[in-house]
Amino acid sequence: MRIAHLIMAHKNPQQLWRLVNVLQHQNADIFIHVDKKVDVSLFITGKLPHNVYFIRQRTKCNWGGFNFLKATFTSLQEILNSGKLYSFFNLLSAQDYPLVSAEKLFNFYALYPNSSFISFDEDAESEWMVKAKERYLSYHLTDVPFRGKYFLQKIINLIIPKKKLPSGYKFYGSANASWWTLSNECVIYLVQKYQTGGDGFFRFIKYSWGSDEFAIPTLLLNSSHRDKLINNNFRYIDWSEGKARPKTLTLADKDKLYHSQMLFARKFDTEVDEIILDVIDEKIKSGS
Repeated sequence: MRIAHLIMAHKNPQQLWRLVNVLQHQNADIFIHVDKKVDVSLFITGKLPHNVYFIRQRTKCNWGGFNFLKATFTSLQEILNSGKLYSFFNLLSAQDYPLVSAEKLFNFYALYPNSSFISFDEDAESEWMVKAKERYLSYHLTDVPFRGKYFLQKIINLIIPKKKLPSGYKFYGSANASWWTLSNECVIYLVQKYQTGGDGFFRFIKYSWGSDEFAIPTLLLNSSHRDKLINNNFRYIDWSEGKARPKTLTLADKDKLYHSQMLFARKFDTEVDEIILDVIDEKIKSGS
């Protein structure tokens, strides 16, 4: 069994390499996509470890825009084209951090061959689902590169009818669905869907906001792979502040992280609090 970690990075090169180092394992490779808006040379210091690769086909990513999802799919395609066979593909941001050792990660996934781990809301009337419906039915010009786009977006949504989910699809997603660990079979299926347009699905979501929170669970749960999905991405993510972005975790969150029984947590920022990562490292080393 081999794991491909795909890390999406846009800031804090030192924090990225700290994550890369703690993920090191003899049965893992690490692929890094650096936002095309950022100078990639800032992230490459010295000779790369033998199992670390930078994604060549980079994409300019905007928060909430479709381009983040595009970057994910093109990166997955590049990994598949590498010729290496992976049992699992694990999507992380550079602001994620494991709560267990790389060996424990490997052993955990080895217990679930052919399974995939992604979070989705099973209540169609939940608060998140109701708000998300407006995001995917309306038009959003997040990735359109010109001034005045939000004024145009407002006009478009006033005069053009709401979008309709393509026939044959039922909507799924959650605030935590952006980050996941998927089987090789699921990734191949998703990349093929992306390449063929998914029966109009990708045209539908191109101008949606936050498509990374619902595109992949919607595709997988409307497929034959749904029975192999485990509704848990094993990430600790704190939305308690009620904001559009999760809370930045600090030393004050140490006990919650320890008792979460999750494999990863997000998000961290070493410019805000680096000590929490030192504490996690010590916990991992102690094996507790």
